[in-house]
Amino acid sequence: MLPSVLKRLLHVAILLVAVLTLNFLLIHIAPGDPVQTLAGDIGGMTDELRQELMQRFGLDKPLIVQLAIYLGRVLQGDLGYSYYFDASVASLIGERLAATLLLVVTAVALAFSVGTLIGSLAARRPNGVLSQSVTVLMMVGYAAPVFWTGVLLIILFASIWPILPVSDMREAGSDATGWAAALDVMRHMVLPTFSLACVYLAIYARLARSSMIETLSMDYVRTARAKGLSEPVVLYKHALRNSVIPVVTILGMQFGHAVAGAVLVETVFNWPGLGRLAYDSVLRRDYPTLLGLLFFSSLLVIVMNQLTDLLYRLIDPRIRT
Repeated sequence: MLPSVLKRLLHVAILLVAVLTLNFLLIHIAPGDPVQTLAGDIGGMTDELRQELMQRFGLDKPLIVQLAIYLGRVLQGDLGYSYYFDASVASLIGERLAATLLLVVTAVALAFSVGTLIGSLAARRPNGVLSQSVTVLMMVGYAAPVFWTGVLLIILFASIWPILPVSDMREAGSDATGWAAALDVMRHMVLPTFSLACVYLAIYARLARSSMIETLSMDYVRTARAKGLSEPVVLYKHALRNSVIPVVTILGMQFGHAVAGAVLVETVFNWPGLGRLAYDSVLRRDYPTLLGLLFFSSLLVIVMNQLTDLLYRLIDPRIRT
């Protein structure tokens, strides 16, 4: 067991170094100059001030030297200092991490549970009305971009039917605490969560439907029905546990994609999370903040893949054995 764990940790370490290197090179090769961006914000600067900022940010050194310094700092737990926000990258991520995780985890959990349930029910009668409706829902949900869905929701609930907040995470100027504050956050979460969950709900419903149809044709399902077991017991106790494994696979793989989708959702709804921070960092050419966000996203994807492997073992005893 120990050699297997050590081997996996070694692979994770190598993968993280490769991701860090690739992110660093891509960002520094891309067009744009953070010092020039700062110059525009402060209304221009002298050559002396520009040279001072280049030295302060370490941008006057060769690219390979900058990369070596960056990797060394990350290995020490230092993600750098933001050019624009004038704060450490770790503190910026820490301040906004909870908001993004709350949004992403809620949206993914909603999409996974509802999508799996709808897909499993539709698989009982592949040519029925529910199954056909799910197919249409999947096509619409998968084809609609998250920002487009968000804009439609804002139009609907800001102009036509103004019953839900369409911006921020809390009511402006509110000093509510306890349950009142929690309810306020929940009301603000409804639209961005639904907007982010739509596309993933369609994916999980489609995959759960096709997987359940295949599972229901297995011999052990026929045996369970021949023994006189009720249809709900056959469907949810015997078939669902095996059919949900492909859905769990996609869940682990697309969690990082959901974090990326949160960039668009948070920008549309002005949600104060990592996505909004990434958007502002791109506009300001804030290299350290962008690199920190990419590193955190990569780490999150790797952790989710490991948790997915753990879920396999909990769902399927054969893998555990």
